[in-house]
Amino acid sequence: MATALNDFMQEVKTKNPGEAEFHQAVEEVVETLLPVLDKHPEYRKARIMERMVEPERVIMFRVPWMADNGEVRVNRGYRIEFSSAIGPYKGGLRFHPSVTLSILKFLGFEQIFKNSLTTLPMGGGKGGSDFDPKFKSKNEIMRFCQSFMSELFRHIGPNTDVPAGDIGVGGQEIGYMFGQYKKLRNSFDGVLTGKGLSWGGSLIRPEATGFGVVYFANEMLATKGQSFEGKTVTISGFGNVAWGAATKVNQLGGKVVTLSGPDGYIHDPDGISGEKIEYMLELRASNQDIVEPYAEQFGVEFVPNKHPWEVKCDIALPCATQNELNEEDAKNLIANGCLCISEGANMPTTPEAAKLILESDILYGPAKAANAGGVAVSGLEMTQNSIRMNWSREEVDNHLHRIMKNIHQSCLVAADTYGTSGNYVAGANIAGFTKVADAMLAQGVV
Repeated sequence: MATALNDFMQEVKTKNPGEAEFHQAVEEVVETLLPVLDKHPEYRKARIMERMVEPERVIMFRVPWMADNGEVRVNRGYRIEFSSAIGPYKGGLRFHPSVTLSILKFLGFEQIFKNSLTTLPMGGGKGGSDFDPKFKSKNEIMRFCQSFMSELFRHIGPNTDVPAGDIGVGGQEIGYMFGQYKKLRNSFDGVLTGKGLSWGGSLIRPEATGFGVVYFANEMLATKGQSFEGKTVTISGFGNVAWGAATKVNQLGGKVVTLSGPDGYIHDPDGISGEKIEYMLELRASNQDIVEPYAEQFGVEFVPNKHPWEVKCDIALPCATQNELNEEDAKNLIANGCLCISEGANMPTTPEAAKLILESDILYGPAKAANAGGVAVSGLEMTQNSIRMNWSREEVDNHLHRIMKNIHQSCLVAADTYGTSGNYVAGANIAGFTKVADAMLAQGVV
């Protein structure tokens, strides 16, 4: 089995040199799928895995735009259309200086399995730009978004590819891009999700990823007769995912004690709720991208240049970015008696940390299952656009809760079927893969 994995990964690395994040994502999936390929020779014969790691289409383009001082700037735009086997390409757009082809390919590859797990008809894709919206004026952001969409509009559509937001792309950016798409196409289509409520958006979309992370964690805890009631919870990040997670943890009776940013983390033993969550949103909207002002506002501890995983907790929810939880962090969580980790960010745990966690007694929900709530509600937004109706907050939340329960059950069943009972990482990969693989077989070599 090790030889087969090494041979496969060598081929992937040769074809995709220098793409470390993409290599990491592929290896984490493939090593859990080898038993499935052994049991299903038809997948090997059709080279399903080899086809799945190749995007159906990679679109890369320049994005020229004019700054307020009259200078012309040039960024690079991308859309990776990975898999349309079970539905239109679906995945976010990320505007951040760290965006590279490798980052977007890792995210798009993960999206295939995540979208499959939701049971909604959505394929996998991802896109974005190395543009940094931080400290840009609204007019600069608008001009950039219009230029970006002036190329992207040729490649997307409500039945082809439906992008959403991600890091650096919120309601403002979605609005500017949707306006440009509508102008260029002369058509009001449900082509982007995360739209404003007055023009096709869905209630609870901003909170959905965080809500889903907590719902998935609650399902894992229930297998051990536990719940969030009375539990201490550490959260990293302070964006939409962290906000949604903190909100839902409070609703379920838990206490959130940390948030983090690029500058470090805050520790609030009294709990982050009420006006503190409102302040968290104000802080995020200020575009400062730091959490130290929270510590000053509420008189709590600020720890610079560190992640919050050294703080004793019952449940950990990494909601910031990829590879934020390393081997040392995993050792701290294990030593401090953490019961459960549910990933809100995409691939936030390094391979070394994941190995330690899987060998421990900690319940471990991987991102492609645990953070699928965001894209699930994006799928529900697509449905609402198609039928020209808006559902209530309660209806959307109920649909989301049901989807997360179904994802949890699918992971458990798949892991048990292939001899890895209780391993949610293997279960998520297997359950997501088999649905897409069967669709690819049915559709022939295309």
